[in-house]
Amino acid sequence: MSVIVFQTFELKQDKFPDGIKNLRLIQNFRNEHYDHIVELLSPITGEDHTYALISTYEGLAEMELQNKKMFEDEEYKQLIGEFFLENIVQGSMYTQMYRTMTGLKSDSESEDKKK
Repeated sequence: MSVIVFQTFELKQDKFPDGIKNLRLIQNFRNEHYDHIVELLSPITGEDHTYALISTYEGLAEMELQNKKMFEDEEYKQLIGEFFLENIVQGSMYTQMYRTMTGLKSDSESEDKKK
């Protein structure tokens, strides 16, 4: 089962161009150096300066392993440190984690269980 991490945060208005640039650098760095997929979402409705990152991992153990690797990487820590300290509103980050649900292999399995 995949694990999806959904993080929202508010970019500082006076640092908006720098924040977007930093987000793209973080996204590209993680996609190129680690075994998970990161997508950057921009708002269509809601708060104009609230953005989101969605990270998809193969499972919970893989998420833990990738996070360990990222936070041992000095280059990544420099990117993320700049982002947290300079580009987002303090206290605005909100993180949620989801797990995908597995479905039935076929409709016949559900019919067999009813009998």
